[in-house]
Amino acid sequence: MFLRNTWYVAVSHNEIDRNLKSITILGEKIVIYRREDGLPVALEDACPHRKLPLSKGRLTDDTIECGYHGLTFDCTGACVKAPTQDRIPPTAKVHSYPVVERWGFVWIWMGNPNRAVEKKIIHIDNYDNPSWGKTATNTLTCACNYLYLVDNLLDPFHVKWIHRTSLVSKGVDKISSKMDTFNDRLIISRWMYNQDPPPFYAPLIQFDGKCDRLQHYEARYPSIAVNKSIFTPVGTGGPDKPYQDNTFISISYSFLTPVDENTTHYHWLQQRNSDPDSKEVNQSISDGLRKIFIEDKDVVEAVHNGMANKTTQNIDLGLDAGPLYFRRELERMINAEHDES
Repeated sequence: MFLRNTWYVAVSHNEIDRNLKSITILGEKIVIYRREDGLPVALEDACPHRKLPLSKGRLTDDTIECGYHGLTFDCTGACVKAPTQDRIPPTAKVHSYPVVERWGFVWIWMGNPNRAVEKKIIHIDNYDNPSWGKTATNTLTCACNYLYLVDNLLDPFHVKWIHRTSLVSKGVDKISSKMDTFNDRLIISRWMYNQDPPPFYAPLIQFDGKCDRLQHYEARYPSIAVNKSIFTPVGTGGPDKPYQDNTFISISYSFLTPVDENTTHYHWLQQRNSDPDSKEVNQSISDGLRKIFIEDKDVVEAVHNGMANKTTQNIDLGLDAGPLYFRRELERMINAEHDES
């Protein structure tokens, strides 16, 4: 089951053009393209006559002509031409999805179009700040249910075993974390003091020696994760302490779009308060994050298969408190949405 009255990332901004592109989100087939003025359009990818995918048709100006008998649909999903007969059938229409381009992605509203409000799209602080650097948008396709990825993105302990060469530092498996819950999100966080910087971040930190380090793992319903890492000189870190001039901040935004119950598109971008104009740093971070996320992908796909085919009962650990709370709250939201429909 999925939450529908929310925004999901459909594609990265550079994945669509004046060609018809077929995608699947929440099990629904969608055709997406750009109008002549550059704005994105998303329609149900099925002609109402015999359900030939409209993505197999032809884009003429801003309308799609079905490749079977020429029924033609405008950007609102209305049929504007039926070449084989004198009048257009009154039921000849396809669903039109609200879409918005923001933060380097095209976002799509999968629920009731009348409830689509653009301001509900996540806000990304410092996205246009010239003193902050950011990577290009990236995507992985994962053969797993999106909630296993959410579980992983709420778990600061797994780095000890999955990311041994990139994110681990001494004691990460021992230091406790705290959980904060809100109406729209859940946060798992912990400060770790007098730590060696992990290998992935060490070249980016602009001070020598050990550091105080924050791990901030945030998940917003239904499937957005914000992972913030803060590194500051020893003795300057901690809750509510001001940032130093050389404090390094890295924020990764993960946007998980369910294709169906067994497949997820994992979209992300990363920003940081350093090296705003360095293509080399951008590429290094992009390459490093892709390696890290592929490590996660390999494990989480195996978890999905293991849980789907288990022959004995699984158990929960103390570190599962956050992910289990998130799942319960999301299920409550989905049930409430279903009851309203």
